[in-house]
Amino acid sequence: MSANQIIEIVWTLSAVFLIVLVLLHSPKGDGLGGIGGQSQLFTSAKSAEKTLNRITWTLSITFIALTIVLSAGLL
Repeated sequence: MSANQIIEIVWTLSAVFLIVLVLLHSPKGDGLGGIGGQSQLFTSAKSAEKTLNRITWTLSITFIALTIVLSAGLL
């Protein structure tokens, strides 16, 4: 397995997880996080939103950086 294939796999996984996390965000309502009691996962709504924001930003930066690397053909 080459480095390019590994980067493509990480890129694809980051895209999928980014989509899931964006759907879990709930700016005004429960969003999809309310399904199955996922809103009760954290002790407070503030910490849940803060954690989701951090993970979403990290995945966004990872996805964009890997998109640039793959499109520029740096590997």
